[in-house]
Amino acid sequence: MSTPEPAETPVLLHPEQGITQPVSTMRVGIGYQIALFLGQFGLFVALMAPVYVSMQLKAEALVGDSAANVIGSVLPIGAFGALIMNPLAGALSDRTRTRWGRRRPWMLSGVVVFAVALAWIAYAPDTLQLTLGWLLAQLAANTVLSTLTASFADNVPEFQRGRSSSIIALAQNIAVLAGTYLSVFFVANLPVLFIAPGILAIVLVVVYAVVARDELPTYPLKKFTFLNLVSSFWTNPIKNPDFAFAWWSRFLIIFATFMFTTYRLLYMKQHIGIESNAEAAAAVAFGVLLYTIALLVSAALSGWASDRLGRRKVFVAGSTVLFAVGLVALAHAETVNGFYVAEVIMGFAYGIYSAIDTALVVDVLPNADRPGKDLGVINIANALPQSLAPAAALFFLRFGTGGTADNYELMCWAAGGVAVLGALVVLPIKRVR
Repeated sequence: MSTPEPAETPVLLHPEQGITQPVSTMRVGIGYQIALFLGQFGLFVALMAPVYVSMQLKAEALVGDSAANVIGSVLPIGAFGALIMNPLAGALSDRTRTRWGRRRPWMLSGVVVFAVALAWIAYAPDTLQLTLGWLLAQLAANTVLSTLTASFADNVPEFQRGRSSSIIALAQNIAVLAGTYLSVFFVANLPVLFIAPGILAIVLVVVYAVVARDELPTYPLKKFTFLNLVSSFWTNPIKNPDFAFAWWSRFLIIFATFMFTTYRLLYMKQHIGIESNAEAAAAVAFGVLLYTIALLVSAALSGWASDRLGRRKVFVAGSTVLFAVGLVALAHAETVNGFYVAEVIMGFAYGIYSAIDTALVVDVLPNADRPGKDLGVINIANALPQSLAPAAALFFLRFGTGGTADNYELMCWAAGGVAVLGALVVLPIKRVR
């Protein structure tokens, strides 16, 4: 349970609307932190396992050697759905008033639909149904993600955001590891590979929904209009430059990440030279294990250090540059061991980044009392690169290859360049150190 933490009187962002406490000043306890970990873990094990491995296996089952082309077209369509739903669900949850709170109804309905969509993908008989199933999955999953993120902002005070942001980073990346190893055990059983994580997501998101506070704010709602709806997708970058720079930083690092991870399994087969699906999946899983171990170490230390030092930017920018180094190492890896070294570098870097970036973003929110809408806009920077990166990576993969789509060296260098740009746009942020 939460206990009061002494704090200064909060600044009223919109006093004319009767807000009495626009941001949380209540210390969250171990129970909330455990529930936060579980909720994020449950969602991401179901969401990211398909992105990293399962969808590639499903595409190969449907079209064989043309799997890269299918992945390059299907995943962007699903990510477009995420782009639309994340800010929309955040804004709608800000407006929701029910006896169960404003976040829980969206969170719980979204995770059930998400699990159903994963079952559809598992049994999809053709590329069209695979595409439609993935689109529905992304719409539903991002409804959950948007409200989970808004709930984090509702519950966690500024002085705990670094450490709590680390918990989110650990949960999400351990989920990727769990989903990857799930593919090793069920590489020949696609229904289980998709459906089991969906069931787990339902259980763990319910746990979070029960534990987390979901109090209704006191300000009156504006009249619902089409203009207000459209504004859910926009935060003025001129009036809020720090928010805009944070948005672009998130966009570029996610873009760089998905340029590679979308094709990770195919990279192992076509660039490293592993022939069988089972061996390639096992190598990817061990690489993700090393990535996650490095991430756990760096995320745990950096979240604590960021709160102690009161600094965010140096952690975010420095880790993004280091991530670019890992991508360049991938470009020149010729053996599985070389791949593992690159995974350790990227894992250590991304652990620092993911541990601090959520705290940085919440620190620069334009309206801390309405986090759902603005965090939804930030989450466009999560979703939009997922839509664009596979197609951009495919362009570099095909460059100079005569259409064989195996120029992984150029693709990884390009991804590294994008990551460096992501580091540079952090530097102009002024509201945080």
